[in-house]
Amino acid sequence: MKTSVDKLSDTRVKLNVSVPFDELGKEIDQAYKAIAQQVSIPGFRRGKAPRQLIDARFGRGPILEQVVNDMLPTRYEQALAENDLNPLAQPEIEITKIEDNDVVEFTAEMDVRPEITVPDFSEISVTVPELKLDDEAVDAELDSLRERFGELKDTKRKLKKGDFAVIDLEATVDGEKIEDASAEGLTYQIGNDDLMDGLDKAVKGLKTGEDAEFTSEIQYGEHKGKEATVKVTVQQTKERKLPELDDEFAMMASEFDTADELRESVRGQVEENAKAQQAADIRDEVLKAALAQSEFALPESVVEEQVHNTLHQLLGQMAHDETALAQLLEAQGTTREEFDQQNREQAEESVRTQLFLDAVADQEQPEVSQQELTDHILFTAQSYGMDPNQFVAQLQQSGQIANLFSDVRRGKALAIAISRTSVKDEAGNDVDPNEYFGEIEDEVEGAEVEGAEVAEASDASEEN
Repeated sequence: MKTSVDKLSDTRVKLNVSVPFDELGKEIDQAYKAIAQQVSIPGFRRGKAPRQLIDARFGRGPILEQVVNDMLPTRYEQALAENDLNPLAQPEIEITKIEDNDVVEFTAEMDVRPEITVPDFSEISVTVPELKLDDEAVDAELDSLRERFGELKDTKRKLKKGDFAVIDLEATVDGEKIEDASAEGLTYQIGNDDLMDGLDKAVKGLKTGEDAEFTSEIQYGEHKGKEATVKVTVQQTKERKLPELDDEFAMMASEFDTADELRESVRGQVEENAKAQQAADIRDEVLKAALAQSEFALPESVVEEQVHNTLHQLLGQMAHDETALAQLLEAQGTTREEFDQQNREQAEESVRTQLFLDAVADQEQPEVSQQELTDHILFTAQSYGMDPNQFVAQLQQSGQIANLFSDVRRGKALAIAISRTSVKDEAGNDVDPNEYFGEIEDEVEGAEVEGAEVAEASDASEEN
């Protein structure tokens, strides 16, 4: 078999393969056996007809077709290995020549990973937000917990930020009531400012039974963009009464017996959350800096596939109703053109990041244990709200386990690289990335040392 590769672009190649017939003996035998089993020829048992008679009856066409179908997968994989090619998507295969008893030739066009230069991570310096572990953050978390157990009680005073109001809304445009922007008996918290522009300002200071008018732009529907006159009427005013932060509350809201124990637990959670956020900030900033130093072309077919998959998934949630999608986008204040552009930009960013991290992984060569892969699968299943066994079955059916393996490998490789970077917070303090990412590098180094020790022991044994 002869092969050659034509470089079509930085991300696309054409593989040329020529297979002489004297290397296709196995496939030819299989083809005759398969066709002999499928046809009935008088005087011969099924599967026993001689080749000459099959050729005379049906010609060589069916044989050659079967041979080509059988040889393509194996010869294609062999050609990839010989030329060290790793396609990123399904190839476009074309049979270019079939000469009976001579040669079969085919081409395969495919997208491949571009050449990517991985920067020296030891020269990368980033700045991240300062790690703050103050009483204010702990109090905010405790207040959030108290709000879960808070009670709404009627109040006679004027509404202020944080209060709740049961309101009626009536929006009109040129005297016509807009049903989509009107409501009755709606509970609204003052300060959220997430329902309608101008509503917070209008209701603040009102009491039960009072009303106010304001203008607001309609954000969706057939009147989108038009100025509406909105009348808001307060039916009830309520305030949230929070329970006291005492031992009784601690026993009710947690597994702790005292408020002090609850506070210390919350402090620990706040600290862990803050550290997790700082680790994520370090990862994001380092990756951003590294990508900025590595320019490379993107394989268009891979980008297009991701764009298509995102759109297909979204449409699938709407029974592939394009009209429903248009209505959803309109309600979100965007257009199909803007969505398509954003979808493409996100796909390009995703593909760029994955290709870069694959290059980092090839450089760092991290080992992925079965336990790490299992943990990642369990975590992913949990994030989807799926039973782990069902999730694994779906992965096996769709052949996606390799993708999760790649995810773990990329993550470990990036963590190893990050541990070599320089990090400061916004206050100018040094941050040791090894506090968050050094454990992985230690594991890799430990494995390398262990491997070297085993090799040395093996050599010594052989010498003895």
